[in-house]
This record gives sequence, structure tokens and C-alpha cells, in this order.
Amino acid sequence: MPPAAPLKMTLSKASFWICLLLGTDTSFTTLEWAMSELIRNLKAMKTLQNEVREVAGSKEEINEQDLDKMPYLKAVLKENLRMHPPVLVLSPRELIKDTKVLGYDVAFGTRVMINVGAISKDPSLWENPEEFRPERFLESSRDFRSLHFEFIPFGAGRRGCPGTTFAVAVIELALAKLVYKFDFTLPNGEKWKS
Repeated sequence: MPPAAPLKMTLSKASFWICLLLGTDTSFTTLEWAMSELIRNLKAMKTLQNEVREVAGSKEEINEQDLDKMPYLKAVLKENLRMHPPVLVLSPRELIKDTKVLGYDVAFGTRVMINVGAISKDPSLWENPEEFRPERFLESSRDFRSLHFEFIPFGAGRRGCPGTTFAVAVIELALAKLVYKFDFTLPNGEKWKS
């Protein structure tokens, strides 16, 4: 075996672990934020529970096929990703040619940092951006898989997250199972104070 082979194997293992840890941590954090927002917004929690329980009917478990019948679940996830994107600042990009952006000349080689957190709470793009309102996605065609650059929690284009489809499916299923089986409230019957 040539001397470079162990190094290649080490790099491959390291890359695998980085992808696994990044995917696991961001998915868990997204689910945690979703549950926090739902507990803070009991009306949204009840609407989601009603939808999930209606679709599930008398079934013991929810499966992936049931998720397509739950538009409010998808809206809750989108709103959660808008308010709490998994990564606040995307990986830096470097311009490959001189460009003009909003009237400004930007030179070739300039590194660009995209602040997803600021974009997703920009009042010129979102009505009442600080409010958790999943209904905004029931009334809109905005999606993180298309060309709506005001909503890019997973990045966009060639450099978008390769695990988006898997992450969304896992989070939707976990969230649906949680609200199907359990009734979440604050301890001792307390009410959330804004």
C-alpha cells in the first residue's frame, strides 16, 4: 500500500464524521427550536396536533406516507427554519467576475458572507418577522428548495446543503410523532409571558 493511502483513509473518515455530526446536531437543534416555538404558541401546537391526529386516525404509528397529507406540519417546519436557521451565516463565497449588486461595484475575488439569520428576519421581506406564524407559508409558495432567496436556511444552488431532503424528512417525522403521542405544556400549568 502506498504511503498516501492511510492519509486518504483518515481524511475520508474525518469527512464522514464531520458530515454525520453536522447533520445530527443541526437536525436536533431544529427540532428543539420547533418544540420551543410550539410550546410558546399553544394555538399553533393545537392546530398541528389536530392535523396530525386527524391524518393518523386510529393508527398506532405515523409513517412517511402520512407526511404528505400534513400541510400545517410543513408550514410549522418552514416557519421554524425561517426564525431559527440551522446555520446563521453560510460558507463564504468568492466572486468569479466583477459584478454590480444594488448599484454597488463588487470586484472579482471579493469574499461574500451571506447572513441567513438577518435575511430571514428582514421586515422588508417578511411581515411581522419576529412572530411565529406558520400560516404565512400556507398562503405562500416560498420554499427553501427553489429560487426564493429570501428563504435559504440550507443555502442555495450548487453549494446548498446536500442533506436537506433527508433532514427535512427526519425532522417532519420526529415532530409529527412527538405531537401525536404527547401533549406538551409548561410546568405547573404556567402560561407563556411574552
